[in-house]
Amino acid sequence: MGEKSGAVILVVEDDEDVRALVNATLEDMDYQVISASDGPSALEILRGDRHIDLLFTDVVMPGGMSGLQLAKQARNSRPDIPVLLTSGYNEEFVSAKPAFGDNLPLIRKPFRRRKLGEAIANLLNQE
Repeated sequence: MGEKSGAVILVVEDDEDVRALVNATLEDMDYQVISASDGPSALEILRGDRHIDLLFTDVVMPGGMSGLQLAKQARNSRPDIPVLLTSGYNEEFVSAKPAFGDNLPLIRKPFRRRKLGEAIANLLNQE
């Protein structure tokens, strides 16, 4: 079902139940999934040898690193990595947070499977 079957997606979500649901959904779409519960753990994965095709991260996470900060640091080491943000907060709140010049796509929670699939496929097809 995934446009790029087998593409590797790094899912960063602090809520364990949401993370498990997203992982299962993406695996059902034939993506390979690696997951992390916070920004620092995700950076460790990104700085490793593992190939990652897309970063899918929550915007608001505990622990001092937001999804926007994670995206910025991820792009420092992997400038071409597509990033998809997600948040349960409204768009005004998220867009009010300082970004870093990129207009990163955002999918609002709760999202439908089809919308998630389309957003990821669009980003992977831009490569």
